[in-house]
Amino acid sequence: MTMRKAVPLLCCALLWVAAAPLQAQVVSLNYERLSSLEDPLAMEFGDVTYVLNGLADLPLLLDLDGGADRIEAIGNFEFEASTQLSNRWLAAVTYFGQYVSDSAAETSSEEDYTDNLALSVGSYWGTVVLGNVSGIVREQTRRLRGAGNASLAFDDALGRLGDDGGGYLVRFGPWLFSSLIDDDDNVDLGVTYQRPTGTRDYRLTARYTDSTYTTEDRSRSFDSTAFSGVAEVIFGSTRWDLGAGYEHLSSDGLKADRWYASAGGRIKAGVLSLSLEGHYGQIGNEDEVSAAFGIQYDLARGLSVNLGLNHTDGTAERDGTSIIRKRENKAALSMRYSF
Repeated sequence: MTMRKAVPLLCCALLWVAAAPLQAQVVSLNYERLSSLEDPLAMEFGDVTYVLNGLADLPLLLDLDGGADRIEAIGNFEFEASTQLSNRWLAAVTYFGQYVSDSAAETSSEEDYTDNLALSVGSYWGTVVLGNVSGIVREQTRRLRGAGNASLAFDDALGRLGDDGGGYLVRFGPWLFSSLIDDDDNVDLGVTYQRPTGTRDYRLTARYTDSTYTTEDRSRSFDSTAFSGVAEVIFGSTRWDLGAGYEHLSSDGLKADRWYASAGGRIKAGVLSLSLEGHYGQIGNEDEVSAAFGIQYDLARGLSVNLGLNHTDGTAERDGTSIIRKRENKAALSMRYSF
């Protein structure tokens, strides 16, 4: 680990440990678009508590640009086994797995089945986690996802951390601090502030990321340094949020600056949830634009019909290198069951 990266991470950790009272934080390894919203299944056997949740989704994907339509099958689950040690620390093993019948359409992975595994130990001083933890800071600080099958493209830094690493999370009152370092010495730091005020609930986040971005054709890799923030307000069953970020990309003398902003709203009325989101950004003088509209209609506990209309248009090149290139208009209609 380089001294430049180690010093700020160590200082943050010492500051959090010195504060009191601190709290441990539950860790999820689901970094995908789909996740169960239901209470998990849980049981105890001896001194070990087992927790399981997941979902199954069968979407019909329609290419509105005239391409081929297709039907997919998506399923994921998260399993945790935890026990309290003699010193009252909580030790846990968490496993997440996801199967996508056409992985190229849903994720960046070329494999149909992907998974994450992590070990964690937590107590009043926070939670230390080791394993496939690349998305824990991002999930704590990102804009919340839209309803149904809405999927807003470009709504994040382009850079990503490696799969393997270690992290530390701790809650201090309304503050949640999270940090992560991977096996390539990339770092991810985040802070979230959330508390109700009157009839409203406010959430503010900030994130710093030092990572790597590899172009889709894998022809070039960039060092990425990014800053981002989110402001969110919830009033009853209505949520409005705004996110913005800046990212600097560099690779062997080639440099590019990217900035972006995203905004959206989500409302729930009875069994119906609606969301509308938009994104605009630039890399140099080249635009990136996306929009997403989602509907979720609840049929029964855990069972819902979902619709998403998603627009993506972004192209940016530097010295013959395609940094981003994605243009598509798609609709997704699915039946989903979560538990």
